[in-house]
Order: sequence, then structure tokens, then C-alpha cells
Amino acid sequence: MQDLEKTVGFMGNFTPSATLAIAAKAKELKAQGLDVVSMSAGEPDFDTPQVIKDACINAINEGKVYYTPASGLVELRKAVADKFNRDNNLNCTFEQIVVAPGAKFSVFSAVAALCGEGDEVIIPAPFWLSYPEMVKGAGATPVTIPTRAENNYELDPAELEAAITDKTRLLILTTPSNPTGAVYRRSTLEKIAEIVMRKNIMVLADEIYEKLVYDADKPHISIGSILPGMENHTITVNGCSKTYSMTGWRIGYLCAPKWLAKKIIAFQSHATSNATTFAQWGAIAAVEGKADEDVAKMRAEFAKRRDLIYDLVSKIDGIKCIRPQGAFYLLCDISSFGMGSEEFCSKLLTEKQMAAIPCWSFGAEGNIRLSYACSEANIRESVKRLAEFCASLKK
Repeated sequence: MQDLEKTVGFMGNFTPSATLAIAAKAKELKAQGLDVVSMSAGEPDFDTPQVIKDACINAINEGKVYYTPASGLVELRKAVADKFNRDNNLNCTFEQIVVAPGAKFSVFSAVAALCGEGDEVIIPAPFWLSYPEMVKGAGATPVTIPTRAENNYELDPAELEAAITDKTRLLILTTPSNPTGAVYRRSTLEKIAEIVMRKNIMVLADEIYEKLVYDADKPHISIGSILPGMENHTITVNGCSKTYSMTGWRIGYLCAPKWLAKKIIAFQSHATSNATTFAQWGAIAAVEGKADEDVAKMRAEFAKRRDLIYDLVSKIDGIKCIRPQGAFYLLCDISSFGMGSEEFCSKLLTEKQMAAIPCWSFGAEGNIRLSYACSEANIRESVKRLAEFCASLKK
């Protein structure tokens, strides 16, 4: 008789998210009454702007609670197309927009609709830990290219070209980056775009942190707008979670060439139906710019926190980091302490009750990720404990 517990479906072999283990242990210690501080959360600590909540509440009160097309409300798709044209210089129409239950699913649906067995997907490292799992889930093979701190963790165009084969279908590019906080320079994007077009592959541009950039000389630039014709080689993914502090609302969206958008819509029609209807009405208020003042205040606060955490962590003996230009993460090289990132974070949590994310599953072993999506008081206390822990390792 077959052992059902040993059977594995096509997508039944995912590696669980490494961040969940640290989160679970932190909760366990808190439940024991210990004073746990955390810099692990990848979500803003601000409330969703009221104008967005009001739009959602009004939709519920008006009975807008039924199915929408699998691709999303036409009103939202038109608003997103306008946003992409206005903010990102992407020449697109609403037929190219697909709304999903979260940008994470937007990424997965694009990969699943485009890639399959025998295909290769290039992923610069460090990367968001879900990318390789999504690629493997689609039956394709992830090909990672290490990036370097001295190059701002930007993908080297020459290394990209050398990695492209006849099997390459897609490059996943994230700017601003999770976990490095790096924002790509225009010159780098232009070189990457030229290679992509010449080699006839696609780029998935994950731009979920686009509004969270802090330096005038490092603005966010959408690669799909960088060269004429590049829009035909680009899937631009974005959403409401980070910019508008709407992580639990689960609203993501993408722009893709029409031929690919049709495939993604077909996939979503069987996988999820539509994103939550009344949440989509709230998202319309967001992408139309009705919460822009709130976003500006959040961005200004994140910029202050960025400066604070970089200043504090840079002074810790044994840790190296670059000043992030976007998102809300600081990647810290802890390799000088002679232990892996998982062991480092486990001991840090046990001995100092401070939670950080080990980056072995981000393609960056020897590094940890700190999230400054938290209060100044939390940042100061967390870094104090981190410094004390590092000092103890040096004895």
C-alpha cells in the first residue's frame, strides 16, 4: 500500500520561510514573559491612511462585496494604468494590468505563466527568499548571480550576459531591494535593459518599495521605461502593502505585455478568482494619490530611521554594512564572528532577546537583515543589545 505521507505534489516541496522560525521563537520567548525586541518585521508600523480605509468601508456599506473579474475591478486596473503612466513612464493600458491578492502572488503568477520545466530564471543575490522557491514551484531552475557590497549590490551587466543561455526566460530584478536596501543606478539599468532586449528575455521588475527611497541622487527608475521597446520585455510588479501600510489588505498588481497578461489572468481565474472586492476599492483611493501626504510623512520618518540605524550599527566592531538608499532594511555582514547567520540569530535571540533575520535563505550567508520599520526607541534598544552580543563574541 502506498505511503501517502511520502508523496510529493508538483509544488509540494517548498522550503518553509526561514523568517518564520525566528518569529515563532520570538513569540515563544515573549509568552514566557521575556522582554523581546525585534527588527525582523518586513512591514510598516504605521496605520493605513484613513482615506483608504474610508473608501473600503464605503464600498462595504454600498454592497460592493461580490465577485469581480479575475483580473480585478476595471476601475482599479484603469487607476493602476494611470499610475504607471504618470509615476513610472510606462506606456500601458488597463488591459495590461492584472490585480492579485498581494504582490507576492503577482510575482508567482507571472513566473508560473511564463516559465516551466527546462527554463532558467536569473536571480541576483542577495534576493528575497521567496523568488527561488517560486521559480522551482513553476518547474524552472533558479540561477543565482552574487552581487557585491562594493558595487552597491547591483547586478554586474557583464556577469548577467555571461549567465544567459538558450534556456534563460526571465531575470528577476528588485529595486529598491529587499534585503540590501540598494537602489539601482540609471546607468546600470540601461546596460541591463540593452542585454535583455538583445538576448530576447523577459525581466520581472519587483518595485514594491518604489516610494520608499530617501536620497535625491538615487531616485527609483522603472527599467520598463529605460529604453524604447523595453516595455515589451518587462513585467512590472507593485502593490499597496509597503507604500500605504496595507500589508494585510493583500492587494498587488502588475503590468505585462498583453500576450502575457492574458496568460496570467487565465492562471489567476483558476487559482484565486479575484482579490477581495472592497479592498480593491480602498486600493483605488491609494493609487489615485489620495493618501500621498500620508505617504510623504511615512517616507520622511523611514529616512530618519535609516540614518539612525546606519549610524549606530556602523559603529559596532565586527559588523560591516552599506548605507541603504531605499526600502526599510539594513543588511549586516557578520562573517567576522565565524558563525553562520542562523546560529548568530539564534544565539542573539536566546542570549539578548533580540530578533533579527538570518540571510542564508536570501542567498547571503554570513549576513543578517535588520528591519527599521519600527520606532526609534526600538531601534536604539535593539542595536544596543546587538552591540553587547557582538562584544561578547569578541572576548
